[in-house]
Amino acid sequence: MTARPRPLFLGLVPLPERQAVARALRTETVGGLFLLASAVAALVWANSPWSAAYEQLRDLHFGIPALGLELSVEHWTADGLLTVFFLVAGIELKRELVVGELRAPATAALPVIAALCGMAVPAALYAATATVGGGSTGGWAVPMATDIAFALAVLAVLSTHLPAALRAFLLTLAVVDDLGAILIIAVFFTSDLNLWALAGACAGLVAFYSLQRLRVRGWWWYVPLGVAIWALMYNSGVHATVAGVAMGLILRTIRERDEKASPASLVAHLLHPFSAAVAVPLFALFAAGVSISGSALGAVFTSPEPLGVVIGLVLGKTLGIFAGTYLAARFTRAQLNPDLAWADVLGLSMLAGIGFTVALLIGELAFPGAAVQEHVKAAVLVGSLTAALLAALLLRRRNAVYRRLYEQENLDEDADGVPDIYQRDGLSGSGPTSPTAADPTENHDSPRG
Repeated sequence: MTARPRPLFLGLVPLPERQAVARALRTETVGGLFLLASAVAALVWANSPWSAAYEQLRDLHFGIPALGLELSVEHWTADGLLTVFFLVAGIELKRELVVGELRAPATAALPVIAALCGMAVPAALYAATATVGGGSTGGWAVPMATDIAFALAVLAVLSTHLPAALRAFLLTLAVVDDLGAILIIAVFFTSDLNLWALAGACAGLVAFYSLQRLRVRGWWWYVPLGVAIWALMYNSGVHATVAGVAMGLILRTIRERDEKASPASLVAHLLHPFSAAVAVPLFALFAAGVSISGSALGAVFTSPEPLGVVIGLVLGKTLGIFAGTYLAARFTRAQLNPDLAWADVLGLSMLAGIGFTVALLIGELAFPGAAVQEHVKAAVLVGSLTAALLAALLLRRRNAVYRRLYEQENLDEDADGVPDIYQRDGLSGSGPTSPTAADPTENHDSPRG
């Protein structure tokens, strides 16, 4: 009896999955550059002679007081615009669960275990640092998230040529991270719960689900309902971004025969550019404006809470993801792609220590006090920058290998629209070889929704 072949880890990504990942990452990369520019602008503005104008604009309130929606500009960007970001994240998570890396337990095991370890270890290191230093352990969730847009912006600036498998693995890590972050926000950062408003939000989500199951089309049904769900969720005491993830998970990812695209694909196509280029950069503009004076930077390394954030992002993320991936590969007997090395996984683990957007959001929720919150925000910036620099050093050293693999993956000598590597016999992990291979989320023959 022949032995079963060992599964290949970080091997050739199936063509439809690679195409879907490429589309998602292309938008995230452009958005990441906007995000990077917004963060720099916020820091420059907040530390310039015009810092008072920055604070006045950030704290300017407007809205509808009768509906409990008179918020500051900062809160509108955090509770409003970031809902769009989490809506897109929910759609991406649904796609991964239905047709992506998370569909099959065997392929989902490695990225899920890696992501869970990449959340648990930073939280544990933060808690240990804060406890030893006599600080608050309330910020344990701050260093848990990965900012995929910022990470891709770093890769774009470095001009690296990561193979598709590494990019897909990074995206899957970030998707699981986003789910973990929203669950943490919903469970641990909910206060003054309004059960009537929460019941109304849940009823709205049931109506949203019913419209999807009944195949009701037309934005005029969903936009007012979505806004109502968001407003009710905000007034319930649960963070409003939870509404975005919930609606993203409800949207259908499989199109009907008479549809050009599934509802999830249409919404993602419309909102992903807005989320990446407008919503998240605006949030960064009003969340990243912290003092970078000597005393503020000194507090990052002398106060237990911000120090725990830096250690969690830089050391915790790296150790958690790398150790989780290595142990999961050993447990599942997965064989690392012979063209890659564990140093590549280590570099990717360091890159995941960039926790900018969601880390800033959780920092605001965990530390409502102005002084500690500013120091924690500064720690998020310092930790993310340190992780980016360390990852850059390691990944740049391997860029010659990445460039060779990238060129092999994209070589198309017969100009038929399909890379030649997908048309060779005997390659494991190869996908459809037709140049018109459909987006897997558009497969109307699938029973999944």
